[in-house]
Amino acid sequence: MSVIAPLPSEIFAGNRAVGQIALTVDAAHGVSRRQRVHEAGSLRVRFPNAERPDTLEAVIVNTAGGMTGGDRFGIDVAVGSGAGLTVTTAAAEKIYRSLGPETEIAVRLDVASDARLAWLPQETIVFDQVRLRRSIDVALVPGAQLLLAEAIVFGRAAMGEAVQSGSLTDRWRVKAGGALVFAETLRLDGTIAQYLARRAAAANGIAVASILKIPGNEADVAAVHALAGSFGGEVAASAWNGHAVVRLVAKDGAALRQDLMAVLTALDSLPLPRLWLN
Repeated sequence: MSVIAPLPSEIFAGNRAVGQIALTVDAAHGVSRRQRVHEAGSLRVRFPNAERPDTLEAVIVNTAGGMTGGDRFGIDVAVGSGAGLTVTTAAAEKIYRSLGPETEIAVRLDVASDARLAWLPQETIVFDQVRLRRSIDVALVPGAQLLLAEAIVFGRAAMGEAVQSGSLTDRWRVKAGGALVFAETLRLDGTIAQYLARRAAAANGIAVASILKIPGNEADVAAVHALAGSFGGEVAASAWNGHAVVRLVAKDGAALRQDLMAVLTALDSLPLPRLWLN
């Protein structure tokens, strides 16, 4: 009897990490509680004691210890009417190099009327020859509140690491009442270091972040501008059509983190997740 050996591609696929979280939060008597939690693969979600009963805190844990090419992760979060949820991660997520397929991350966030979601994961650290494709799709009902922040660090400067080349696509789409209100796609493909060196891009910075606040206004912009003398990197803020956007760039991840924490504190009355303060 002959035995057919698996192809190298089949072996590779069989050893890739797959993770999924589906989380639903509702409110009852002024207290936000998890209604449904589904976990699969290497992703887990934990709920430390919340300082405020009206806002639940969820911490995403990747037991795979990082991500690389061929890994696929999906996160689905729904916040019901009147509920509040803050989502963060247990640590900075590391995306390692890939010589073949992409790392795929798909995030979907649904926020009901009079609900509040703060999506505040810790930094995503990418390594040389990374291949990452991430999508964040948000659906807001009128009256919903959103604070969304994502930071990307290109290599760990303290470890002497640098990202010379790779591929990164980061796609955001936000709909409010079914209408598209915010859309952008960041795409770096090829010589990433050369792109980041450009003055109109990051001016040799290796750490970037974006924050979106809905609803947002000129008062949010003023709160960010009031911190201008304390930033370690460059920070810019603007507001239009009922939402505010803040962009940050820094020479390294430590400087970006300090600036990001300061801006988030200025934009939100709730304290940052405790894991951000460790």
